[in-house]
Amino acid sequence: MKRVTLKDKTFEIFIPYEKIHAAVVEVADRINRDYRDKEAPLFLGVLNGAFMFMAELMQQVDFNCEMSFVKLASYRGTKSSGKVSELIGLADNLQGRHIIVVEDIVDTGESIEHLMRSLVGHEPASIEVATLLFKPDSYKKDVPIKYSALSIPNDFIVGFGLDYDQLGRNLCDIYKIVDE
Repeated sequence: MKRVTLKDKTFEIFIPYEKIHAAVVEVADRINRDYRDKEAPLFLGVLNGAFMFMAELMQQVDFNCEMSFVKLASYRGTKSSGKVSELIGLADNLQGRHIIVVEDIVDTGESIEHLMRSLVGHEPASIEVATLLFKPDSYKKDVPIKYSALSIPNDFIVGFGLDYDQLGRNLCDIYKIVDE
């Protein structure tokens, strides 16, 4: 089993790129069906983690759309801090727009709930969430996650945009932490 070491932690391959790509294509197919007739929906990527998922997803979207990003932070090391800080905010006019929030991972739901509260105040026509990874056993909020590419257990993971103390985002596969 392929392993990588980041700082003081070892990770082993969990989801190979081929499986990630196939799941992204499936999500994009659903989004294409749902939004093809809407006027230029806005994909709103959540930095830093969602950049690889967003890039892969946008290559599969077959209608006119726009993209923008926000930056939130809620993790310190391998644990969620429970607090969400908005590091870069919205600059776009969202009133009457269809918004698709693009997340790398939804686990406890703190970040997505924080962002949704902020977005509702801009009076968009609709807001949906697309996430590469969803941890249903960790999710504690009521925000519906309409487009989930992969459901995973409550393991700490890195790769394909996800990090451990800013390392590992560049890995094309997803790795889970090894209990040693």
